[in-house]
This record gives sequence, structure tokens and C-alpha cells, in this order.
Amino acid sequence: MQDTNAAQPDQTVLGIGIILASVLTMAFADAVVKLVSADLTVWQVFVVRSLFAIPCLVAIVGAMGAGFRLLSPAWTLFRSALLVLTWLLFYASLPVLSLSVAAVAVYTNPIITALLSAIVIGERVSARQWAGVLLGFFGVIAILKPGTDAFSWFTLLPLMAAACYSLAMVLTRGKCQHEQPLVLGLALQASFLVTGLIAISALAVIGLDGGTVAAFPFLFSGWTAMGTREWGLMALLGVLSAAYFVGVARAYQIAPPSIIATFDYAYLVSAAIWGFIFFTETPDLFTICGMVLITAAGLLVAVRPAKRVTSDQRS
Repeated sequence: MQDTNAAQPDQTVLGIGIILASVLTMAFADAVVKLVSADLTVWQVFVVRSLFAIPCLVAIVGAMGAGFRLLSPAWTLFRSALLVLTWLLFYASLPVLSLSVAAVAVYTNPIITALLSAIVIGERVSARQWAGVLLGFFGVIAILKPGTDAFSWFTLLPLMAAACYSLAMVLTRGKCQHEQPLVLGLALQASFLVTGLIAISALAVIGLDGGTVAAFPFLFSGWTAMGTREWGLMALLGVLSAAYFVGVARAYQIAPPSIIATFDYAYLVSAAIWGFIFFTETPDLFTICGMVLITAAGLLVAVRPAKRVTSDQRS
């Protein structure tokens, strides 16, 4: 009988291609969210996108015969809640911040993950990783520009999103390591759907004053009318969201995670490209310097040196 648990050979080139396509797709999807933020609410994005993403994921899970069983429902729910908060904070910043600034701020998550891994689950942090943490701090300072007129409190939103995402990833490693990735994705999309429905219902009941709604319509408006364009874009986002999740999972399955994590940073370049195409955004010099510092810091933190192969291991 064939051993299904036997290690499979790495497909590094294919994995790199998949992760590059995935991050390009997700950056495009985030640009679409920023584009519709003037007409829809974040809660609508959560609900309608999930209505299209869930059937896609159910079909993929069914086709793969993976099953829908969760080993740790409570931890999976907590993980999903953290990720919902991640995207809520990130999306809330998009109407105000440029896509490239929001993207580079949220990509501080490898730096935060290294710190949380040391604190929460006791993983060793090397001197090189600590150097990356320090470098990333200087990158954040360059982007935030504290003490200047260019400082915006909204820049803290994607940084908080990065912290929530990092905690979710540490939780994934510590408590959800043996869950099926596709089932985790399905649980996340269901959480988006439920959160959006609850928020829309709560806003309808509370009835905020017009001034508050006008100040932050993306967060505090209820359900707004959707035309063919909006439904089409949400359907596209749903499919892209499902495709991105499957692509990232597959890339990390078939190639060394340290290599895939390196190319994951192509999201920053993709976000800058889509930001320029959609919104003619051009980051200033300080923002570019911050992007370079944070990218370098993330690579120092995320990419681990290859293990040395001894003569015994070769034989």
C-alpha cells in the first residue's frame, strides 16, 4: 500500500509562481475594495463577498474530499474573529490612506509575529530576527512621520490589523495546526458573513445621527443600494478571495515556506502598482524608504537559514 504521508518533492518554481499570482490577485482585490468604499459599506463587502466565496470553497472542499470536520471549533472561532478584525481595521483605513501605505503598514506582521512567537509560544528569536524587528521599527517611523503635519492616526489602523493577523498566525501554529486549511478558510468566510449581518442589523436598530454617518460612511452606513456594477464587483471579490486562499495554501504546501515567505512580499509591489493604476497614487520619498526598510526587516525575520546537511543525512 502506498504511504500517503510520505514526503513529496518540493515544487519550488511552481510554488513561487502561485504565490506571485496570489499576491497580485489579493492586491487587486484590495484595490477594488478601496474603489467601492465610496459607494458601499465594509459590512456589505463582508456579506456579499462571502456569499460568493463560500460556495466556491464548499465546491473545492467537496471536490478534494477533505471533509468539513473541525478538530478545535473554539480555537478556530477565535482565530476567525481575529482575522475578521484584521480585515475590518485594514479596510477601514483604505478610504483615507493610499493603498501602498496601508499595505506596507499591514506587512509589518512578520515582525510582530516574531515578537509574539517568542512571548506566547516560546519560540527562539535569533539575533538576525531582532535586527529585523529594529529595522522594521525605523520603517514604521518613516511611514508614520510622527510629530509632523503628515502624521495620520488612520495609519495606526493597518498596524493594529498587522498585530491581529500576527496573533491569529501564532494561534494557527499553536492551536489550529492540524485543521484542514480549506475548512479554516470556510470558517473565516462564514465569520465575515455573520459579522456583516450583525453589524448591518445593529446599525439599522441604533440609527446613528447623520453627522456621524457622513463622517465615516464606509463604517457607519447601513445597507446601501447595489446596482449591476456593485454586484459584479462583489462576485469578482468573492471568487478572488477563494482563489487567493487556495493559492497561498497550495504554495506553502509544495515549496519551502522560507522561500514562499520571501516572494509573499511581492504584495507590496503589487499594491503600489494597482494603487497607481486605480488611483494614480505615488508614494513620497519617506514612504518609499519605509517600504524598503519594512520589506528588508520582514525578510530578515521571516527567512530562516537553510539547515546544514551532514554526511549522515546524505547517506
